[in-house]
Amino acid sequence: MIKENASRRAFIYGNYLFLTFTGLAMLLPFLHIFAGSLSSGNAISQGRVSIFPVEWTLINYEAVLQNAAIWKSFGVTMLLTVGGTVFNLFFTSLMAYGLSKNELKGRSFILLLIVFTMIFQVPLIPGYLLIKSLGMLNSLWALIIPGTISAFNLIIMISFFREIPDGLVEAARIDGCDEYRTWWSIVLPLSLPSLSTVGLFYAVGHWNGYFSAIMYIRDPSLFPLQVKLRQLLVDSDTEALMQSVNVTLQSMEGIKMATIMVATIPILLVYPLIQKHFIKGAMLGSVKG
Repeated sequence: MIKENASRRAFIYGNYLFLTFTGLAMLLPFLHIFAGSLSSGNAISQGRVSIFPVEWTLINYEAVLQNAAIWKSFGVTMLLTVGGTVFNLFFTSLMAYGLSKNELKGRSFILLLIVFTMIFQVPLIPGYLLIKSLGMLNSLWALIIPGTISAFNLIIMISFFREIPDGLVEAARIDGCDEYRTWWSIVLPLSLPSLSTVGLFYAVGHWNGYFSAIMYIRDPSLFPLQVKLRQLLVDSDTEALMQSVNVTLQSMEGIKMATIMVATIPILLVYPLIQKHFIKGAMLGSVKG
């Protein structure tokens, strides 16, 4: 018993130590970027910035926030994230509710097809030709409709719906509710943990969306924030930023870091708002099979 307890404690402490180092390895680069975004160009070019700002300045954020193209891309990304997430949740929850019913004919075959899409993705060229034939090229719908329902998120929601007591659904039917009214008035209000978890997955996917945008979007006014960030970091599209405020080439590294922070912080602020529901939803299925 003593040896077992000692081994268990050693495992727990080792686990804590490993997770601490892993967390620091992920956090330190973020802190470095944040510190650089608040530091002067001289301090960055001289390599004096680590995880604390040096020669504190807000000129980097001023250059970013005064650029109209950044705000335009930010608005596009917000529209995609909010509108796309609502669109995803509506259809995912609707399909999950139907597939959570054992009496649905062909349910097993449909679930098999859904799992098949998790293993075999749509090839790139046929997917592009399909979007083109549907007339969605250079349209924000091309960034929303193809990913309307994620198989992984659908399975999470099906598992949650199956745990809702059948008595509540039967009571709603006795009161005269049809399936759609039951889904909207009974099932969805009881499914906040599942909706929060799946909604966060969808929102992060839309916010970080990049590949689909460079594939289907050609109009610069429809570029989401991640594509605009790529232009700044990779293509060195910095002329507009340099004209917006009095900055030099030496300051561009700080401006790039500030742009990264502007593209990262908003989505990070979403998690604390739904943390309670997200944790409960993330634990879904960990106890029951």
